Amino acid sequence: MNADQPPRPANMRNIVAINQGLRPLTLLEPTCATLSPEEVQGLLCQENLVLDTRSPEAFGECHIVGAANVQLSSLEFEQRSGWLLPAEGGVVIVAETHEAAQTATRKLAFVGLDQRVRGQVEMSAWTAAGLPTATLAQMTVEELRASLEGGNLKVLDVREVFEWRGGHLASALYMNFKQLSERFGDLHLRQDDRVAVICATGMRSSTACSLLLRKGFRNLLNVTGGMTLWTKAGYPITT
Repeated sequence: MNADQPPRPANMRNIVAINQGLRPLTLLEPTCATLSPEEVQGLLCQENLVLDTRSPEAFGECHIVGAANVQLSSLEFEQRSGWLLPAEGGVVIVAETHEAAQTATRKLAFVGLDQRVRGQVEMSAWTAAGLPTATLAQMTVEELRASLEGGNLKVLDVREVFEWRGGHLASALYMNFKQLSERFGDLHLRQDDRVAVICATGMRSSTACSLLLRKGFRNLLNVTGGMTLWTKAGYPITT
């Protein structure tokens, strides 16, 4: 019965503590305060995490250095956030609007993470203050195929196991995005390797890229449209 069990969610300890009454449970509508860029800087010095809930395209164009990207539009937003957020410490949310930040906080309440939200900061305010930002390059499936023919690119597939088994690029490495923070060393990739990260649509791969950026990788590309557009284009896969 213990064979082939899925990984234990990183947030499980927090959920169990809430169920046992050891940590408080939010009963009212959670709120998300607006923070100034200076306030966020102070929080980041205390090793709080920035959770950027915008689209992969917006995140790729400009984001706060060290932010983790989990898209609010995903139906699994709170579950994916629960996998990625550290066991302790606060969270600063970046969202398209204040209302979106409120929605993100409410969704995090379903997995007991809302009380760790310190507030939200607008990306426009952060950039206007001249504070450090980073980018993430985006790559189409057409560009991916052309680069693979050139032989100077590695591909990392971060989907679920059943998706991988259903069809993947023959040359791709595999690791579920949920395991990247703890096991990325098993991939034997160098931080300066040129790596295209792919999932089904480009959302989880952007999340994975944000985690690898935090690990010091410098030459990442997020494949927009992912395996969905790759297979739609008729490009080869293996099972």
